[in-house]
Amino acid sequence: MDATEFAARLERARARVAAACRRAGRDPAEVAIVAVAKNFGPQDVAVAAACGQTRIGESKVQEARQKIPLCPGGVEWHMVGHLQTNKARDAARLFGMIHSVDSERLLRALDAACGEAGVRMPVCLQVNVSGESSKFGLPPEDGPSALEACAGLACVEVVGLMTIPPFSRDAEEARPHFRRLRELRDRWRAAAGGELAHLSMGMSDDFEVAVEEGATLVRLGTALFGARNGRGAGARAAAESEATEQ
Repeated sequence: MDATEFAARLERARARVAAACRRAGRDPAEVAIVAVAKNFGPQDVAVAAACGQTRIGESKVQEARQKIPLCPGGVEWHMVGHLQTNKARDAARLFGMIHSVDSERLLRALDAACGEAGVRMPVCLQVNVSGESSKFGLPPEDGPSALEACAGLACVEVVGLMTIPPFSRDAEEARPHFRRLRELRDRWRAAAGGELAHLSMGMSDDFEVAVEEGATLVRLGTALFGARNGRGAGARAAAESEATEQ
């Protein structure tokens, strides 16, 4: 990955975020980009960090475990893919934030693992707003009970919600799903006992719509790093959706 090329892509992404914020009457400072580095190596992460993009997302614990020791310091690692309960101990030691907590069982496992590691972990609850059987995430009706379960946790703090809409080549098709997540967040704030400040939603093909609907964290892979495994642009959206589900 060439630093000049990455810097240009990052500048374009930031400009698109800012434009979407203007359309929605938002402050661009409210939105952070997470660069999803699935299938890209430490050298690519180093380029991103040198360009000022220090929030890096990974979707598999195994890949992160191998990659992170080879990457520069000062990187804030985000887990954006499906997390198995038996990987909670590794996740607690590798990541600074987890976007994809999808069960009360995983919440409890992470809390115990973070206690062992001596860290406090901000997390987002992943909500399956679309109801697709192929998607991970809590059913919306289970959200309030999951938030109530957090009251007894010592080391995990739920700071927001995350979702992945159905794949579509038309970004507008994702808008109802992003809006639904924002509405759920607003409704659940009282049960959470906090602000639920973050909405992690939007990827390379739909992040502008997500920002218009309230996203505070957008997860960009191909928009910053290019196509994975040399595949063409037509496969980028499918690859990126896959990156957040595995």
